Amino acid sequence: MTDAPARDTPLRIAVIGSGPAGFYAAGHLLGDSSERFDVDMFERLPTPWGLVRSGVAPDHPKIKSVTRIYERTAAHPRFRFFGNVTFGIHISREDLLARYHAIVYATGSPSDRSLGIPGEDLPGSHAATEFVGWYNGHPDHSNLEVDLLSASRALVIGNGNVALDIARMLVLAPSELAPTDTADHALDVLARSHVREVIVAGRRGPAQAAFTNPELRELGALSDADVVVDPAELDSALAVPDPDTELDASTRRNIEILRDYASTPPSGRPKRIVLRFLLSPTALLPDPRSVGEDGRLGAVELVRNRLVPAPGGGLRAEATEERETISAGLAFRAVGYRGIPLPGVPFDERAGTIPSDRGRVLDPSSGAPLPGEYVVGWIKRGPSGVIGTNKKDAQETVNAIFADLPSGDSPGSGATLAHVPETPDPTAVETLLRTRQPDLVTYAGWESIDRHERALGEPSGRPRVKLTRLDELLRVAASEQPSP
Repeated sequence: MTDAPARDTPLRIAVIGSGPAGFYAAGHLLGDSSERFDVDMFERLPTPWGLVRSGVAPDHPKIKSVTRIYERTAAHPRFRFFGNVTFGIHISREDLLARYHAIVYATGSPSDRSLGIPGEDLPGSHAATEFVGWYNGHPDHSNLEVDLLSASRALVIGNGNVALDIARMLVLAPSELAPTDTADHALDVLARSHVREVIVAGRRGPAQAAFTNPELRELGALSDADVVVDPAELDSALAVPDPDTELDASTRRNIEILRDYASTPPSGRPKRIVLRFLLSPTALLPDPRSVGEDGRLGAVELVRNRLVPAPGGGLRAEATEERETISAGLAFRAVGYRGIPLPGVPFDERAGTIPSDRGRVLDPSSGAPLPGEYVVGWIKRGPSGVIGTNKKDAQETVNAIFADLPSGDSPGSGATLAHVPETPDPTAVETLLRTRQPDLVTYAGWESIDRHERALGEPSGRPRVKLTRLDELLRVAASEQPSP
């Protein structure tokens, strides 16, 4: 360690990840009236915004408008963006601790939770992460092969907003998809889709489903699809009272919406979404008409559940002896996202998160906070909440950073955090990065990508036409980036 910096030396913070949690944390830091913080943000992709760009459904442009807030943060003179930088390859934990007073991990939950059942790897079975990334143009998933021509029915496993997004995307009319920023490769496949029925099935009951009211309600406005809920099945699923949800206004409204669907006869639209509950998949079965390595998904075997009291209170789903098999050529598991370990950073395998206490990263052996290391967002609390939830979450973590200043000092007093870097030189950081990653993308490079995509979309009235290949993104980013 070196001596504490002089009073006019800013406290340097590295944020790993450029999704909502990372940008809210950066915004809280840079919004401090003392103006003593410099924030450098590191992102694996050439593009920022995380799930706002690659996770929010294309037909939800209003949700994506939250990026205007993040753009104001990015315009701050004490903010820098370093894209196309992979933590653990181009920059390490040790590199950052040597150059920053604090690291804030904001890497989200980029992986999916598996079902752990036979047949999960059959062709036609997809994780929500890869399918959502595919239609949103994420470079990791742009080459995914999604066969929407061989199946007339798809089963979506899960009872959250992501499950509804997938179901909706599968039945949107071409006229509803056309004005969105859906990736071009997905637009073409979705327009030719033969899927006519999407069943959304969850292991718990309708009162425990994680849908938000707007997501559930908007299914009824689809131009090409009816929403079907069996009244008897709904009543049966609601037969066991749940005191934990009865007082929740959002849950009560969801039940009202489901009852409206159940009491409304189908109008004869060409497609339909069927909402079902208390069902858990036990196996994905191959289509008997396909054999060998080319065997494809043909059906899903499910067990019917019942709700029983849980030991800690509330209700849990318990399997019964009743089984059901649904023929389906496509299955999408939307049962949750999961964090992945970062090289050298503590990780809780069971929870899929970085262990923390109010944003402070904890040493797994001692349980004590690690000086200078913090965490925010899904990688901190797990994949829960909506985009706005990250704002409050980020404030908690930033408050921890403020509190870790020596007692009695404020960020503007010249104090430093408990961790003191050896070489807090902003120029040295960029020099190191450019040595290890010649294709470094600055915020100016992202702005070049942004202008290019918007210009491509303008002739057809779309918000943008996304570049989906890494080489395309880097070529456009380099076209207007300042030389190092």
